[in-house]
Amino acid sequence: MKRNFYIVIFFFGILLLPQINYAQVDFNKTPDDDLGDHEDRFQELFYEGLKQKGIENYDRAAEAFLKCIELDKTIPVLYFELGKSYNKLKNFGAAEDALKKAVDKDPDNEWFLDELYGFYTSQNEQEKAIKTVQQLVRFHPDYKEDLASLYVQTKKYDKALEILDALDAEFGVSVNRDILRNRIYDATGRKKDQIKNLESRVENNPDKESNYLALILRYSENNETEKAFETAKELLKINPNSQLVHLALYKFYLDDNDAEKAIESMKVVIKSTQIKPEAKLKVLTDFVKFVKANPEYEADLIEATSLVSDTNNSKTIIELGQYYLSRNNKEKALEQFEEALKLEPNNFEVLKNTLLLYIDLKKFDLAKVESNKALESYPSQPLLYLINGVSLNELNQPKDALEVLETGLDYLIDDTKMEADFYNQLSKAYTLLNNTDKAKTFSDKAKQLQSPN
Repeated sequence: MKRNFYIVIFFFGILLLPQINYAQVDFNKTPDDDLGDHEDRFQELFYEGLKQKGIENYDRAAEAFLKCIELDKTIPVLYFELGKSYNKLKNFGAAEDALKKAVDKDPDNEWFLDELYGFYTSQNEQEKAIKTVQQLVRFHPDYKEDLASLYVQTKKYDKALEILDALDAEFGVSVNRDILRNRIYDATGRKKDQIKNLESRVENNPDKESNYLALILRYSENNETEKAFETAKELLKINPNSQLVHLALYKFYLDDNDAEKAIESMKVVIKSTQIKPEAKLKVLTDFVKFVKANPEYEADLIEATSLVSDTNNSKTIIELGQYYLSRNNKEKALEQFEEALKLEPNNFEVLKNTLLLYIDLKKFDLAKVESNKALESYPSQPLLYLINGVSLNELNQPKDALEVLETGLDYLIDDTKMEADFYNQLSKAYTLLNNTDKAKTFSDKAKQLQSPN
Protein backbone atom coordinates (compact mmCIF):
# COMPACT_ATOMS: atom_id res chain seq x y z
CA MET A 1 0.00 0.00 0.00
CA LYS A 2 1.04 3.54 -0.68
CA ARG A 3 -0.97 4.92 2.26
CA ASN A 4 1.97 6.19 4.29
CA PHE A 5 3.48 7.86 1.23
CA TYR A 6 0.31 9.74 0.41
CA ILE A 7 -0.31 10.78 3.99
CA VAL A 8 3.19 12.24 4.21
CA ILE A 9 2.50 14.25 1.05
CA PHE A 10 -0.87 15.29 2.44
CA PHE A 11 0.55 16.35 5.80
CA PHE A 12 3.40 18.36 4.35
CA GLY A 13 1.03 19.78 1.78
CA ILE A 14 -0.99 21.28 4.61
CA LEU A 15 2.11 22.75 6.20
CA LEU A 16 3.64 24.06 2.98
CA LEU A 17 0.51 25.39 1.32
CA PRO A 18 -1.09 27.92 3.65
CA GLN A 19 -3.51 28.91 0.91
CA ILE A 20 -5.34 25.54 1.03
CA ASN A 21 -9.03 26.33 0.88
CA TYR A 22 -11.49 23.93 2.48
CA ALA A 23 -15.08 25.01 1.90
CA GLN A 24 -13.89 28.53 1.11
CA VAL A 25 -12.23 28.99 4.52
CA ASP A 26 -9.24 31.30 3.96
CA PHE A 27 -6.76 30.71 6.76
CA ASN A 28 -4.73 33.77 5.70
CA LYS A 29 -7.58 36.24 5.51
CA THR A 30 -7.37 39.09 7.99
CA PRO A 31 -10.51 38.89 10.15
CA ASP A 32 -12.61 42.03 10.13
CA ASP A 33 -15.98 40.87 11.51
CA ASP A 34 -17.71 37.96 13.25
CA LEU A 35 -17.06 35.74 10.25
CA GLY A 36 -13.39 36.55 10.61
CA ASP A 37 -13.52 35.54 14.26
CA HIS A 38 -15.15 32.28 13.20
CA GLU A 39 -12.41 31.60 10.67
CA ASP A 40 -9.76 32.56 13.20
CA ARG A 41 -11.16 30.09 15.69
CA PHE A 42 -11.37 27.39 13.02
CA GLN A 43 -7.77 27.94 11.95
CA GLU A 44 -6.56 27.87 15.55
CA LEU A 45 -8.37 24.61 16.30
CA PHE A 46 -7.28 22.93 13.07
CA TYR A 47 -3.60 23.62 13.60
CA GLU A 48 -3.93 22.70 17.27
CA GLY A 49 -5.29 19.31 16.15
CA LEU A 50 -2.36 18.80 13.80
CA LYS A 51 0.10 19.83 16.51
CA GLN A 52 -1.38 17.47 19.10
CA LYS A 53 -1.40 14.64 16.57
CA GLY A 54 2.26 15.37 15.79
CA ILE A 55 3.23 14.94 19.44
CA GLU A 56 0.97 11.87 19.73
CA ASN A 57 -1.64 13.46 22.01
CA TYR A 58 -4.38 11.82 20.00
CA ASP A 59 -7.18 12.46 22.49
CA ARG A 60 -6.54 16.21 22.37
CA ALA A 61 -6.16 16.05 18.60
CA ALA A 62 -9.56 14.37 18.30
CA GLU A 63 -11.08 16.98 20.60
CA ALA A 64 -9.72 19.80 18.42
CA PHE A 65 -10.98 18.23 15.18
CA LEU A 66 -14.43 17.68 16.72
CA LYS A 67 -14.60 21.36 17.62
CA CYS A 68 -13.66 22.20 14.03
CA ILE A 69 -16.51 20.01 12.83
CA GLU A 70 -18.89 21.90 15.12
CA LEU A 71 -17.85 25.05 13.28
CA ASP A 72 -18.06 23.52 9.78
CA LYS A 73 -19.38 20.01 9.06
CA THR A 74 -18.67 20.18 5.32
CA ILE A 75 -14.86 19.82 5.30
CA PRO A 76 -13.80 16.21 4.49
CA VAL A 77 -10.25 16.46 5.85
CA LEU A 78 -11.58 17.03 9.37
CA TYR A 79 -13.21 13.59 9.41
CA PHE A 80 -10.06 12.12 7.87
CA GLU A 81 -7.86 13.49 10.65
CA LEU A 82 -10.45 12.62 13.29
CA GLY A 83 -10.62 9.02 12.04
CA LYS A 84 -6.83 8.65 12.21
CA SER A 85 -6.79 10.03 15.75
CA TYR A 86 -9.57 7.65 16.86
CA ASN A 87 -7.67 4.76 15.28
CA LYS A 88 -4.58 5.62 17.34
CA LEU A 89 -6.79 5.71 20.43
CA LYS A 90 -8.11 2.23 19.49
CA ASN A 91 -11.62 3.64 19.28
CA PHE A 92 -12.16 1.59 16.15
CA GLY A 93 -15.89 2.04 15.70
CA ALA A 94 -15.61 5.84 15.81
CA ALA A 95 -12.53 5.69 13.56
CA GLU A 96 -14.45 3.77 10.88
CA ASP A 97 -17.41 6.16 11.06
CA ALA A 98 -15.18 9.22 10.71
CA LEU A 99 -13.16 7.81 7.79
CA LYS A 100 -16.33 6.74 5.97
CA LYS A 101 -17.70 10.27 6.34
CA ALA A 102 -14.48 11.66 4.85
CA VAL A 103 -14.87 9.32 1.86
CA ASP A 104 -18.57 10.13 1.48
CA LYS A 105 -17.77 13.82 1.32
CA ASP A 106 -14.86 13.37 -1.11
CA PRO A 107 -15.25 9.96 -2.82
CA ASP A 108 -12.44 10.61 -5.32
CA ASN A 109 -9.79 11.36 -2.71
CA GLU A 110 -7.19 8.58 -2.87
CA TRP A 111 -5.70 9.41 0.54
CA PHE A 112 -9.05 9.07 2.27
CA LEU A 113 -9.83 5.78 0.53
CA ASP A 114 -6.36 4.43 1.25
CA GLU A 115 -6.63 5.25 4.94
CA LEU A 116 -10.01 3.52 5.14
CA TYR A 117 -8.58 0.53 3.26
CA GLY A 118 -5.62 0.34 5.64
CA PHE A 119 -7.99 0.53 8.58
CA TYR A 120 -10.07 -2.40 7.29
CA THR A 121 -6.99 -4.56 6.64
CA SER A 122 -5.66 -3.83 10.13
CA GLN A 123 -9.01 -5.00 11.52
CA ASN A 124 -9.07 -8.13 9.29
CA GLU A 125 -12.25 -6.84 7.67
CA GLN A 126 -11.41 -8.36 4.29
CA GLU A 127 -14.80 -7.93 2.64
CA LYS A 128 -14.95 -4.24 3.53
CA ALA A 129 -11.32 -3.87 2.47
CA ILE A 130 -12.19 -5.40 -0.91
CA LYS A 131 -15.01 -2.89 -1.49
CA THR A 132 -12.67 -0.03 -0.62
CA VAL A 133 -9.70 -1.17 -2.69
CA GLN A 134 -12.02 -1.70 -5.66
CA GLN A 135 -12.46 2.07 -5.57
CA LEU A 136 -8.69 2.55 -5.37
CA VAL A 137 -7.59 0.41 -8.33
CA ARG A 138 -8.17 3.28 -10.74
CA PHE A 139 -5.38 5.25 -9.09
CA HIS A 140 -2.47 2.80 -9.30
CA PRO A 141 -1.85 -0.82 -10.40
CA ASP A 142 -0.32 -1.65 -7.00
CA TYR A 143 -3.83 -1.61 -5.62
CA LYS A 144 -4.74 -4.37 -8.07
CA GLU A 145 -2.12 -6.59 -6.44
CA ASP A 146 -3.63 -5.72 -3.06
CA LEU A 147 -7.05 -6.68 -4.42
CA ALA A 148 -5.69 -10.01 -5.72
CA SER A 149 -4.17 -10.70 -2.30
CA LEU A 150 -7.51 -9.99 -0.61
CA TYR A 151 -9.27 -12.31 -3.04
CA VAL A 152 -6.80 -15.05 -2.05
CA GLN A 153 -7.44 -14.41 1.64
CA THR A 154 -11.18 -14.74 1.02
CA LYS A 155 -10.66 -17.81 -1.23
CA LYS A 156 -11.92 -16.07 -4.37
CA TYR A 157 -9.15 -17.70 -6.35
CA ASP A 158 -10.54 -17.28 -9.85
CA LYS A 159 -10.94 -13.53 -9.37
CA ALA A 160 -7.39 -13.33 -8.01
CA LEU A 161 -5.98 -15.21 -11.02
CA GLU A 162 -7.84 -12.92 -13.42
CA ILE A 163 -6.13 -9.91 -11.87
CA LEU A 164 -2.72 -11.57 -11.80
CA ASP A 165 -3.02 -12.62 -15.45
CA ALA A 166 -3.98 -9.08 -16.45
CA LEU A 167 -1.09 -7.55 -14.50
CA ASP A 168 1.40 -10.05 -15.94
CA ALA A 169 0.17 -9.28 -19.44
CA GLU A 170 0.50 -5.54 -18.90
CA PHE A 171 3.68 -5.29 -16.83
CA GLY A 172 5.40 -8.66 -17.14
CA VAL A 173 5.80 -11.22 -14.37
CA SER A 174 7.05 -10.30 -10.91
CA VAL A 175 8.34 -12.27 -7.94
CA ASN A 176 5.62 -11.02 -5.59
CA ARG A 177 2.83 -11.89 -7.98
CA ASP A 178 4.34 -15.32 -8.60
CA ILE A 179 4.41 -15.99 -4.86
CA LEU A 180 0.72 -15.12 -4.72
CA ARG A 181 -0.02 -17.18 -7.83
CA ASN A 182 1.76 -20.22 -6.38
CA ARG A 183 -0.24 -19.88 -3.16
CA ILE A 184 -3.39 -20.15 -5.25
CA TYR A 185 -2.13 -23.20 -7.14
CA ASP A 186 -1.07 -24.88 -3.88
CA ALA A 187 -4.41 -24.10 -2.21
CA THR A 188 -6.47 -25.34 -5.15
CA GLY A 189 -4.24 -28.20 -6.31
CA ARG A 190 -4.20 -26.80 -9.85
CA LYS A 191 -0.80 -28.19 -10.73
CA LYS A 192 -1.68 -28.52 -14.42
CA ASP A 193 -2.73 -24.88 -14.62
CA GLN A 194 0.50 -23.88 -12.92
CA ILE A 195 2.58 -25.87 -15.39
CA LYS A 196 0.57 -24.56 -18.34
CA ASN A 197 1.25 -20.99 -17.19
CA LEU A 198 4.98 -21.67 -16.95
CA GLU A 199 5.06 -23.44 -20.31
CA SER A 200 3.52 -20.38 -21.94
CA ARG A 201 6.13 -18.17 -20.29
CA VAL A 202 8.94 -20.30 -21.72
CA GLU A 203 7.32 -20.22 -25.13
CA ASN A 204 6.73 -16.46 -25.06
CA ASN A 205 10.10 -15.56 -23.53
CA PRO A 206 12.54 -18.35 -24.45
CA ASP A 207 15.65 -16.43 -23.41
CA LYS A 208 14.66 -15.95 -19.77
CA GLU A 209 16.43 -18.46 -17.51
CA SER A 210 14.08 -18.07 -14.54
CA ASN A 211 11.11 -19.34 -16.59
CA TYR A 212 12.92 -22.59 -17.37
CA LEU A 213 14.07 -23.05 -13.78
CA ALA A 214 10.55 -22.56 -12.45
CA LEU A 215 9.16 -25.03 -14.99
CA ILE A 216 11.84 -27.61 -14.14
CA LEU A 217 10.92 -27.32 -10.47
CA ARG A 218 7.19 -27.73 -11.12
CA TYR A 219 7.70 -30.68 -13.47
CA SER A 220 9.84 -32.34 -10.79
CA GLU A 221 7.27 -31.70 -8.07
CA ASN A 222 4.63 -33.21 -10.35
CA ASN A 223 6.80 -36.32 -10.93
CA GLU A 224 7.21 -35.46 -14.62
CA THR A 225 10.91 -36.23 -14.50
CA GLU A 226 11.43 -36.69 -18.22
CA LYS A 227 9.88 -33.32 -19.01
CA ALA A 228 11.98 -31.70 -16.28
CA PHE A 229 15.15 -33.29 -17.67
CA GLU A 230 14.33 -32.22 -21.24
CA THR A 231 13.59 -28.66 -20.09
CA ALA A 232 16.92 -28.52 -18.23
CA LYS A 233 18.80 -29.71 -21.32
CA GLU A 234 16.93 -27.18 -23.46
CA LEU A 235 17.97 -24.39 -21.09
CA LEU A 236 21.58 -25.54 -21.30
CA LYS A 237 21.42 -25.33 -25.11
CA ILE A 238 20.00 -21.81 -25.00
CA ASN A 239 22.27 -20.67 -22.18
CA PRO A 240 25.43 -22.83 -21.98
CA ASN A 241 26.79 -20.59 -19.21
CA SER A 242 23.85 -21.21 -16.89
CA GLN A 243 25.03 -22.31 -13.45
CA LEU A 244 21.68 -22.71 -11.73
CA VAL A 245 20.45 -25.34 -14.20
CA HIS A 246 23.13 -27.72 -12.96
CA LEU A 247 21.32 -27.91 -9.61
CA ALA A 248 18.76 -29.98 -11.50
CA LEU A 249 20.96 -31.56 -14.14
CA TYR A 250 23.36 -33.34 -11.79
CA LYS A 251 20.46 -35.20 -10.21
CA PHE A 252 18.97 -36.15 -13.55
CA TYR A 253 22.37 -37.37 -14.77
CA LEU A 254 22.82 -39.46 -11.62
CA ASP A 255 19.38 -41.05 -12.13
CA ASP A 256 20.32 -41.63 -15.76
CA ASN A 257 23.58 -43.38 -14.70
CA ASP A 258 25.62 -40.80 -16.57
CA ALA A 259 28.35 -40.41 -13.97
CA GLU A 260 30.69 -38.25 -16.02
CA LYS A 261 28.07 -35.59 -16.76
CA ALA A 262 26.74 -35.76 -13.20
CA ILE A 263 30.20 -35.04 -11.80
CA GLU A 264 30.71 -32.24 -14.30
CA SER A 265 27.42 -30.64 -13.18
CA MET A 266 28.27 -31.06 -9.50
CA LYS A 267 31.59 -29.30 -10.03
CA VAL A 268 29.79 -26.41 -11.75
CA VAL A 269 27.48 -26.09 -8.75
CA ILE A 270 30.29 -26.19 -6.20
CA LYS A 271 32.33 -23.58 -8.08
CA SER A 272 29.34 -21.33 -8.74
CA THR A 273 29.24 -17.81 -7.35
CA GLN A 274 25.46 -17.68 -7.85
CA ILE A 275 24.43 -20.72 -5.83
CA LYS A 276 23.88 -20.49 -2.08
CA PRO A 277 26.05 -22.53 0.33
CA GLU A 278 23.01 -24.53 1.52
CA ALA A 279 22.38 -25.77 -2.02
CA LYS A 280 26.06 -26.55 -2.49
CA LEU A 281 25.97 -28.61 0.70
CA LYS A 282 23.06 -30.67 -0.65
CA VAL A 283 24.97 -31.34 -3.87
CA LEU A 284 28.14 -32.20 -1.99
CA THR A 285 26.20 -34.58 0.24
CA ASP A 286 24.86 -36.35 -2.84
CA PHE A 287 28.38 -36.37 -4.27
CA VAL A 288 29.68 -38.06 -1.13
CA LYS A 289 26.94 -40.71 -1.26
CA PHE A 290 27.66 -41.31 -4.92
CA VAL A 291 31.39 -41.77 -4.32
CA LYS A 292 30.73 -44.14 -1.42
CA ALA A 293 28.93 -46.39 -3.90
CA ASN A 294 31.42 -45.63 -6.69
CA PRO A 295 34.86 -45.22 -5.05
CA GLU A 296 36.57 -45.00 -8.44
CA TYR A 297 35.42 -41.35 -8.53
CA GLU A 298 37.06 -40.39 -5.24
CA ALA A 299 39.62 -38.21 -7.05
CA ASP A 300 36.77 -36.12 -8.38
CA LEU A 301 35.35 -35.73 -4.88
CA ILE A 302 38.73 -34.64 -3.55
CA GLU A 303 38.93 -32.08 -6.34
CA ALA A 304 35.44 -30.88 -5.52
CA THR A 305 36.23 -30.55 -1.81
CA SER A 306 39.23 -28.39 -2.63
CA LEU A 307 36.84 -26.07 -4.45
CA VAL A 308 34.74 -25.53 -1.29
CA SER A 309 37.62 -25.31 1.15
CA ASP A 310 37.18 -21.56 1.47
CA THR A 311 33.41 -21.49 1.81
CA ASN A 312 33.43 -21.38 5.63
CA ASN A 313 30.44 -23.68 5.58
CA SER A 314 30.74 -25.88 8.66
CA LYS A 315 28.03 -28.30 7.50
CA THR A 316 29.95 -28.99 4.30
CA ILE A 317 33.19 -29.53 6.21
CA ILE A 318 31.54 -31.86 8.74
CA GLU A 319 30.00 -33.88 5.92
CA LEU A 320 33.44 -34.27 4.37
CA GLY A 321 34.86 -35.34 7.72
CA GLN A 322 32.21 -38.02 8.05
CA TYR A 323 32.96 -39.20 4.52
CA TYR A 324 36.69 -39.56 5.19
CA LEU A 325 35.88 -41.29 8.46
CA SER A 326 33.69 -43.81 6.60
CA ARG A 327 36.63 -44.44 4.25
CA ASN A 328 38.92 -44.94 7.29
CA ASN A 329 41.03 -41.97 6.18
CA LYS A 330 41.44 -40.66 9.69
CA GLU A 331 44.06 -38.01 8.91
CA LYS A 332 41.81 -36.34 6.33
CA ALA A 333 38.80 -36.72 8.60
CA LEU A 334 40.68 -35.01 11.43
CA GLU A 335 41.64 -32.11 9.15
CA GLN A 336 37.98 -31.52 8.34
CA PHE A 337 36.78 -31.79 11.95
CA GLU A 338 39.48 -29.39 13.14
CA GLU A 339 38.35 -26.87 10.51
CA ALA A 340 34.72 -27.35 11.47
CA LEU A 341 35.59 -26.83 15.14
CA LYS A 342 37.07 -23.42 14.31
CA LEU A 343 33.71 -22.43 12.84
CA GLU A 344 31.58 -24.17 15.48
CA PRO A 345 33.62 -24.34 18.70
CA ASN A 346 30.52 -25.36 20.71
CA ASN A 347 29.57 -28.30 18.48
CA PHE A 348 30.03 -31.20 20.91
CA GLU A 349 29.68 -33.91 18.26
CA VAL A 350 32.53 -32.41 16.22
CA LEU A 351 34.60 -31.94 19.38
CA LYS A 352 34.07 -35.59 20.33
CA ASN A 353 35.12 -36.82 16.88
CA THR A 354 38.21 -34.62 16.96
CA LEU A 355 39.33 -35.86 20.39
CA LEU A 356 38.72 -39.51 19.53
CA LEU A 357 40.77 -39.10 16.35
CA TYR A 358 43.61 -37.57 18.39
CA ILE A 359 43.62 -40.80 20.43
CA ASP A 360 43.36 -43.06 17.36
CA LEU A 361 46.20 -41.21 15.63
CA LYS A 362 48.30 -41.22 18.83
CA LYS A 363 48.32 -37.44 19.13
CA PHE A 364 48.20 -37.75 22.91
CA ASP A 365 49.60 -34.31 23.72
CA LEU A 366 46.83 -32.69 21.71
CA ALA A 367 44.24 -35.05 23.21
CA LYS A 368 45.34 -34.06 26.72
CA VAL A 369 45.37 -30.31 26.09
CA GLU A 370 42.10 -30.18 24.14
CA SER A 371 40.20 -32.51 26.48
CA ASN A 372 41.30 -30.36 29.42
CA LYS A 373 39.86 -27.31 27.65
CA ALA A 374 36.70 -29.20 26.81
CA LEU A 375 36.17 -30.19 30.46
CA GLU A 376 35.94 -26.50 31.36
CA SER A 377 32.88 -26.23 29.11
CA TYR A 378 31.45 -29.73 29.68
CA PRO A 379 32.41 -30.76 33.25
CA SER A 380 29.79 -33.53 33.45
CA GLN A 381 30.67 -35.40 30.24
CA PRO A 382 32.28 -38.74 31.23
CA LEU A 383 33.73 -39.32 27.74
CA LEU A 384 35.96 -36.28 28.12
CA TYR A 385 37.37 -37.64 31.40
CA LEU A 386 38.01 -40.97 29.70
CA ILE A 387 39.83 -39.35 26.75
CA ASN A 388 41.85 -37.23 29.14
CA GLY A 389 42.71 -40.29 31.24
CA VAL A 390 43.78 -42.28 28.17
CA SER A 391 46.07 -39.48 27.01
CA LEU A 392 47.60 -39.12 30.49
CA ASN A 393 48.29 -42.86 30.67
CA GLU A 394 49.90 -42.79 27.23
CA LEU A 395 52.05 -39.83 28.31
CA ASN A 396 53.10 -41.82 31.41
CA GLN A 397 51.30 -39.60 33.92
CA PRO A 398 49.38 -42.31 35.79
CA LYS A 399 48.73 -40.37 38.99
CA ASP A 400 46.97 -37.61 37.10
CA ALA A 401 45.17 -40.26 35.06
CA LEU A 402 43.81 -41.94 38.21
CA GLU A 403 42.43 -38.67 39.54
CA VAL A 404 40.70 -37.82 36.25
CA LEU A 405 39.31 -41.32 35.68
CA GLU A 406 37.90 -41.63 39.21
CA THR A 407 36.20 -38.24 38.82
CA GLY A 408 34.75 -39.26 35.45
CA LEU A 409 33.26 -42.45 36.89
CA ASP A 410 31.07 -40.34 39.16
CA TYR A 411 29.34 -38.88 36.11
CA LEU A 412 28.82 -42.21 34.33
CA ILE A 413 25.24 -43.49 34.16
CA ASP A 414 24.04 -46.72 32.50
CA ASP A 415 26.85 -47.16 29.97
CA THR A 416 28.40 -50.58 30.47
CA LYS A 417 30.86 -50.32 27.59
CA MET A 418 32.26 -46.97 28.73
CA GLU A 419 32.41 -48.20 32.31
CA ALA A 420 34.55 -51.12 31.18
CA ASP A 421 36.80 -48.68 29.32
CA PHE A 422 37.22 -46.65 32.51
CA TYR A 423 38.17 -49.78 34.47
CA ASN A 424 40.70 -50.81 31.81
CA GLN A 425 42.33 -47.38 31.96
CA LEU A 426 42.34 -47.46 35.78
CA SER A 427 43.99 -50.86 35.58
CA LYS A 428 46.59 -49.46 33.19
CA ALA A 429 47.30 -46.50 35.50
CA TYR A 430 47.83 -48.79 38.50
CA THR A 431 50.06 -51.02 36.37
CA LEU A 432 52.23 -48.01 35.51
CA LEU A 433 52.41 -47.32 39.26
CA ASN A 434 53.40 -50.98 39.92
CA ASN A 435 50.27 -51.55 42.01
CA THR A 436 49.48 -54.98 40.58
CA ASP A 437 46.70 -55.80 43.07
CA LYS A 438 44.63 -52.77 42.20
CA ALA A 439 45.47 -53.19 38.53
CA LYS A 440 44.05 -56.72 38.63
CA THR A 441 40.95 -55.59 40.57
CA PHE A 442 39.99 -53.11 37.88
CA SER A 443 40.98 -55.46 35.09
CA ASP A 444 38.64 -58.10 36.53
CA LYS A 445 35.83 -55.54 36.79
CA ALA A 446 36.27 -54.67 33.15
CA LYS A 447 36.26 -58.30 32.08
CA GLN A 448 33.15 -58.96 34.13
CA LEU A 449 31.32 -56.15 32.33
CA GLN A 450 32.58 -57.27 28.95
CA SER A 451 31.77 -60.96 29.38
CA PRO A 452 28.38 -62.15 27.97
CA ASN A 453 25.73 -63.01 30.58
